Amino acid sequence: MLLLAGTMLSTIAGLQAAQACGDVTIASMNWQSAEVLSALDKIILETGYGCKAEVTIGDTVPTITSMVEKGQPDIAPEGWVDLLPEVVNRGIAEGKLVKTVDALSDGGVQGWWVPKYIVDAHPDIKTIDDVLKHPELFPDPEDSSKGAITNGPQGWGGTVVTAQLYKAYGAEAAGFNLVDSGSSAGLDGSIAKAYERKEGWVGYYWAPTALLGKYEMVKLGHGVPADAAEWKRCNTVADCPDPKKNDWPMDHVSTLVTKGFADKAGPDVMAYLGKRSWGNDTVNKLMAWMTDNQATGEDGAKHFLKENADIWTKWVSPEAAEKIKASL
Repeated sequence: MLLLAGTMLSTIAGLQAAQACGDVTIASMNWQSAEVLSALDKIILETGYGCKAEVTIGDTVPTITSMVEKGQPDIAPEGWVDLLPEVVNRGIAEGKLVKTVDALSDGGVQGWWVPKYIVDAHPDIKTIDDVLKHPELFPDPEDSSKGAITNGPQGWGGTVVTAQLYKAYGAEAAGFNLVDSGSSAGLDGSIAKAYERKEGWVGYYWAPTALLGKYEMVKLGHGVPADAAEWKRCNTVADCPDPKKNDWPMDHVSTLVTKGFADKAGPDVMAYLGKRSWGNDTVNKLMAWMTDNQATGEDGAKHFLKENADIWTKWVSPEAAEKIKASL
C-alpha cells in the first residue's frame, strides 16, 4: 500500500512537472552547432522534464526579434547576441527576454589561424606579427616567392575584417599576398589540403566548427588590446583607408528564453537552462563526428548524450539524469 501510494505521488509529481513546463518551442538556427544544441534541448526537456517540445527553424535576427515582439519561439539555445545587441538589450529591459547562460562558454571565436604542427615546429610563432616575419613558411601556391594569407569568401563580415587587418599589419610589405578562397568550401578545402600535406597555412577561420574538430589549429594573438571604437570605425568597414592593428572581439553566444516561458517553466527547467553550457573543443569534436557520419542534429544530440555523461549530468537534476540515461 505504501509502495502504491509512493508510486502515485511520484506519478502526480511527474504530471505536475509536465504541466508546469507544458508546450515549448525551441529555435534551431541554420548551422550545425545550433542544430545539435536545439535537438539536445528537445531531448532533455522532453525526456528529463516532461515538456512537450517542438523545434522550429529560424535564423538569428528574425528569431530573436520575434521572441521580443511576439513571445515566440520560447527558447533560442544559441543566440549570437552581438549581431543585434539593441534588440536583445531592449527585450531584457522591457521584461520580455531572459538571458540564462553563455551557451558557448568560450564564445564565438574569429581570427587568423595556423596549423598546430607549424606552432610545434616554430614555438616563436604566437601572433600575427610573428607570422609576418616568415613568408617562407606560408608560401602562396601561385607564387612561392610570396607568403599567402587566405581570406574567406566575399560577403562575409570576417572577410572584410581580414582584408582590413592585412592592411593594418603591413602584410603586403612583409611579402604576403591576400588570397580569395572563393567560397566556404574553398576555404575549408585549402585548410584540409595544407593539413594533409603538412604545409604552412595562415588565414581567416572561426570556432566552433566541424573543421576545427578534425584539424587542430591555433588562433594567432593580435599583439594589441581590443579597441571597440576603432573596430567599429575602420576594422569592419571595407573602404576605410587607415585601419589600425586591433584584437578580434569574442562573440557572446547566449541562450535566450522568453519571459512568458521562464515564468511558467518551473525552477527545474530554468535551472537546466541556466547550466547548459559547453566549450568550443567539445562542440568542434561533436560537429566533426556529425560531418563524418552525415548525422542530423538529433543524431548528434543522442551521440553526445551517450558519450559525454560526465558533461551533461552536471546540467540536470539527478531524477532527470536517470530518465535520460534510461531512454538512450
